[in-house]
Amino acid sequence: MDDSRLEGGRRLMWVVKGALAATLLAGLLFPGIPGVAGKGWPERCVGYPISALVVPAIWVLRGRRGRYPYLADALLVVPFVLDLLGNLVNLFDTVEQFDDVLHFVNWTFLVAALVLFMAPAGLARWNLVLMGSGFGALAIVAWEGVEWIIQEMGTTGLQLTYDDTVGDLVLSTAGGMLGALVTASILTRSPVTSPDA
Repeated sequence: MDDSRLEGGRRLMWVVKGALAATLLAGLLFPGIPGVAGKGWPERCVGYPISALVVPAIWVLRGRRGRYPYLADALLVVPFVLDLLGNLVNLFDTVEQFDDVLHFVNWTFLVAALVLFMAPAGLARWNLVLMGSGFGALAIVAWEGVEWIIQEMGTTGLQLTYDDTVGDLVLSTAGGMLGALVTASILTRSPVTSPDA
């Protein structure tokens, strides 16, 4: 990979992580705005920053082998930023299908990040697609479980229903499958030596 693409991935990662910090801070500073009030913002401030630490932690635990996966790191954080932005401008409550679209889009990014991160293992395209799709399905089950726990703790603004949960499971799994298929197809068309490719 050339240095300009590596630098572009690094810049994107820092922009996305800066946006994560800024959106979390905005919700803390303005807790009364409609998209923030009652939406579990303090819990998001605890949980969402973990997304920015996952890839660095795994990279360090793996012995810092190879180039740092800047693009995978950025893509992993994007869904959390989009969720926070959607709340800050109150799109979840004002645009009927926003949550559905976001579930599909966010899982596309999430699974693309995983496939990029696993690319140096040299797996075949079908392995990457199946692994990414399975990860996406497990991730949405975990996400919906956490949302349910947060609602049971007394958060009132989530408005979870059976129909909403099943729709989120289907849309997120489909988005994850698309992210896995597209990313694996791009990666296996050209030689990859780094997950930034």
